[in-house]
Amino acid sequence: MKFKNTLVDVVVTDENRFQEISRIDPILITHIPTASQDFNAILFTLPGVSNRNELSSAYSVRGGNFDENLVYVNGIEVYRPFLVRSGQQEGLSFINPDMVASVLFSAGGFEAKYGDKMSSVLDVQYRKPRKFAGVVSGSLLGGNLELEGISKSHRFTWMIGSRYKSTQYILGNIDVKGQYKPSFIDVQAFATYDLTTNWELNFLGNYANNKYNIIPESRETDFGTLNQALRLKIYFDGQEVDKFTTMLGAISAIYRSNNEKTNLKFIFSGFKSKESESFDLQGQYYIADLETDFGKPTFGEEVGERGVGTFLQHGRTSLTAYVYSAEHKGQYNITRNKQILWGTKYSMESIADNLSEWKYVDSAGFSSPTSVPYDPQAEIILQDVVKQKILINSNRVSGFLEGILSKELKDTSIVSITAGVRANYWDLNKQALFGPRATLGYKPHWKRDFLFKFSSGYYYQPPFYRELRDRQGNINYDLKAQTSIHFVLTSDYNFKAWKRPFKFIVEAYYKYLDNIIPYEVDNVRIRYSAKNNAQGYATGIDMKINGDFVKGLESWASLSIMQTQEDIKDDFFYTYYNSDGDTIVPGYTANNIATDSTRTEPGYIPRPTDQRVSFGLFFQDQMPGVPDLKMHLNLLFGSGVPFGPPGSERYKQVLRMPPYRRVDIGFSYQILRENRKLKEKGFGRHLRSVWFSLEVFNLLGTNNTVSYIWVEDVTNRQYAVPNYLTRRQLNARLIIKF
Repeated sequence: MKFKNTLVDVVVTDENRFQEISRIDPILITHIPTASQDFNAILFTLPGVSNRNELSSAYSVRGGNFDENLVYVNGIEVYRPFLVRSGQQEGLSFINPDMVASVLFSAGGFEAKYGDKMSSVLDVQYRKPRKFAGVVSGSLLGGNLELEGISKSHRFTWMIGSRYKSTQYILGNIDVKGQYKPSFIDVQAFATYDLTTNWELNFLGNYANNKYNIIPESRETDFGTLNQALRLKIYFDGQEVDKFTTMLGAISAIYRSNNEKTNLKFIFSGFKSKESESFDLQGQYYIADLETDFGKPTFGEEVGERGVGTFLQHGRTSLTAYVYSAEHKGQYNITRNKQILWGTKYSMESIADNLSEWKYVDSAGFSSPTSVPYDPQAEIILQDVVKQKILINSNRVSGFLEGILSKELKDTSIVSITAGVRANYWDLNKQALFGPRATLGYKPHWKRDFLFKFSSGYYYQPPFYRELRDRQGNINYDLKAQTSIHFVLTSDYNFKAWKRPFKFIVEAYYKYLDNIIPYEVDNVRIRYSAKNNAQGYATGIDMKINGDFVKGLESWASLSIMQTQEDIKDDFFYTYYNSDGDTIVPGYTANNIATDSTRTEPGYIPRPTDQRVSFGLFFQDQMPGVPDLKMHLNLLFGSGVPFGPPGSERYKQVLRMPPYRRVDIGFSYQILRENRKLKEKGFGRHLRSVWFSLEVFNLLGTNNTVSYIWVEDVTNRQYAVPNYLTRRQLNARLIIKF
């Protein structure tokens, strides 16, 4: 059988404009300056997307948490690690930017063909090579190598990418001083083989080995206000060793009919994650007052002791997870403007988790808490004790049916409708779900290029392992799926300014949330209550303008205003009053005998992701007269999100962190252009381009707070000491394409 060897140019059109999904140029990933060096950095400046930790690839969308986002690579769902607590522990996210061909992203209102999560979907496709090529890049944070090629018959194509990342350089300037030994390695392969003119086989494989080891030595953090400045000093003993190893293998068989009407895809995949945490950390801490009088020579120095103490944290946790799945997807094109899509999926999950964690606090010789307050001989009570062995085996079945219809009216305006349904069943909680989704689009015949869309639908999120487990490690096998009903209204306007293309998008949305599971966020760790005892909402407006503000260089700016709240159904508290009519405050009021009380139900409270205002900017410019020298600016602003004391009731966690402010800037010089005239001899004839970049992370030197460490004095008074993120740092990168 003969195969055509001619390769034709493919023109990518904006075919998704009528859907609630947008296309992102993957070339821009190379130039975004970011400390994480991660693919997901391209999402953080988009409307509705929030990231408050430059060391993490996790993101929240329109009030959702990190676990509410779908991520697909070549139609295969990928997963986040289960045990990661902080951005420092995170290694490389799954997606290799050197292998990406197209990127689609939706912040809500997406189609039924996408799976069962409540917030967003990221759909990435890896490319098929057309010739032998490769990319080598390196920086102070690691390096990448990607190679690709195609057989002489053009039946077989292959890509292999390897990445290495170490954040040791970045972690050297945070508050906790010590010996950091992070090592993150990732290898991926993508291959295709044309069996016949109609059938194609694909293979996607991934192996990631992420290690994080720290031997902390000391920490010094100043906090408080101008009138009450405090300093925390901690001297550490012990170490922490974390290992996260994941593997994924997937084989896809793809059928395309000769008349291009029928497309069928069969996917078989397996995923394994083996994770472990091991830490024994002792910290001896000292809290001191600082001199706040500018006129004194001791300004900023320690002038008094506020409290001393010791804490000990122990953990031995190991988790192994397997997910095997078989899936079929199909598409039938009735006409150019009518399509039917369908799919079904079966997956089997097996998760084994061994938990052993506890914490002990001793404040100036007094164990806190004890069975008898301030009695050194009393029984010691450990805090946050978790001792569990968990084994869960379950099966899931899901499917969808979707239709797409577009029609041009007599006045050349266009109407489009995408409607579908999703269904799923999980044998662990015996719950069957059925939810419709639809998007209606209208492009009027106006002089200006406007398009309007309205999307709505049910988005169920059946629980995965993290949602099932509460703070004590207990599993709720009856936990039901969370529900989010989306209402999204979009205005999409294409226009020209300075004779260059621009786009302005405005989206207003409301999400009704039901059966939701309350949770707390500590750094990037989410701790669920494992109860469907809350309802809530998320509402807001997103705006984005993008285009060539500088000719040939795309930039954009986005602004989001959002509010998300929840009402926990069974939460309440009592306020007690003494005989004098005063509110009883233990440790402060002398008369603690209650004679009266009132019951209060908090009602709606902010969710942990309630970030009211966020702004993102990615801007590119070039030096006049030197077009090979370019500037790339990445700016993020997010107002403060709620937090509260650890282990406290959710209604008490309504304090606000400071705003997140981050500016990263990069300057890149193209040493070798792709369109230069090639010489017939010499090594340079094999090179397509060479870039050198110099980046400044956290240009303004802002102390951004990611979480808090809570310490106590002998009176059990707690102090929230901020954990700051990275400070200003330089980075150099070299990218060679051949």
